[in-house]
Formats: sequence, C-alpha cells, structure tokens
Amino acid sequence: MTSGPTTRTAWQPGGTNLPSGPAGWPSAPSGNGHGPDVGAPAVTIGSYPDYPSAQRVVDFLADNRFPVEHTAIVGTNLTLVETVLGRLNTGRAALIGAGTGAWFGLFIGLLFGIFTIGNWLAVILVGLVIGAIWGAVFGAVAHAMSGGQRDFTSASSLRAGQYAVTVDAQVADQARQLLGRLHQQPTG
Repeated sequence: MTSGPTTRTAWQPGGTNLPSGPAGWPSAPSGNGHGPDVGAPAVTIGSYPDYPSAQRVVDFLADNRFPVEHTAIVGTNLTLVETVLGRLNTGRAALIGAGTGAWFGLFIGLLFGIFTIGNWLAVILVGLVIGAIWGAVFGAVAHAMSGGQRDFTSASSLRAGQYAVTVDAQVADQARQLLGRLHQQPTG
C-alpha cells in the first residue's frame, strides 16, 4: 500500500497552524497562553500576621520530615514603605558619593594591586583616594543638576500585611495533620 505525502496547510498569522522550523513541525503550545505553567495547584494551610510566624510553621514542617519543596510563603497586601533618613544638600550628596566612589576605587586598586610588582599597598590607597574624589564630584554634580527635586535620602522596603503558608494540593492533608500538632493557631 502506498500513501501520498502528508500535506500541511501553509501558516497564516493568527491561524492555528505553526510555521515549520529547523526541527520540523512543532506542536502547539500547551497551557492557557498566559505565561508558564505554575505546577500543581496550591492550598493555603494557614495565614499569619508576620513573617516569623509563617517561617516557624515551615520550619516545623521541615523538622517533621514534610517535603517542604512543595511549600511557599506568600506575602499579601503588599505596601511599599519609604523611610526618610535625612536632608540632602550638595555637601551631603558629595559625602555619600565619596563613600561610594571610595568602595569602587578600593576594588579597582585591589585589582591593579594584584598585578603590581613593588608597593601594592600604595596602588590600593591611590585607587581608594581617586575613587573617593571622583565619587564626591559626581555626587555633588548629580545633586546640583536635580534642581531640588529630591532633597532627602531614604530607604525603601516592601512589607506584607499578611503571610500565607501554601502547599501543593497533593500534600495538603499531610501538612494539616502536622500543623494540628503545632499549637500555633493561624489568624485567617
């Protein structure tokens, strides 16, 4: 019995057929088309007001030989908190720049110092000093060019309002049984 060649319809944009590639005809992508598959469905086994409480639960599960690779701590109700540390003027910007430049200069000085025959300590110190000078110049110029738009320094942190401990659905019953032995009550 002879069969003719298999015919494929030509690829069309927006169509269901995929164009051929170097390895032949690819199969259609799986999933819902909204990113990678995330694996097994997860079940929340407890919700806690702070991270150390959620961490204690996962640690307890690990101590009891639970497969913690099926566990996640999920922070919800995220809030960005920017704590203002102080005023920023040109002098302070130069000082901060000098500190950053000194670290960079120290790094470069160490690199050059490794390959120096002779006084390697002098090479490191020169790198540190030149880095601090250039850092101060760049810090002061950058602040002066900002035109007073940001005259303060700050540190940002991300905080969650609640922390949920989730496990894959296939091990949820085992996790709940273990948590029954832990005398810590979830808040949610």
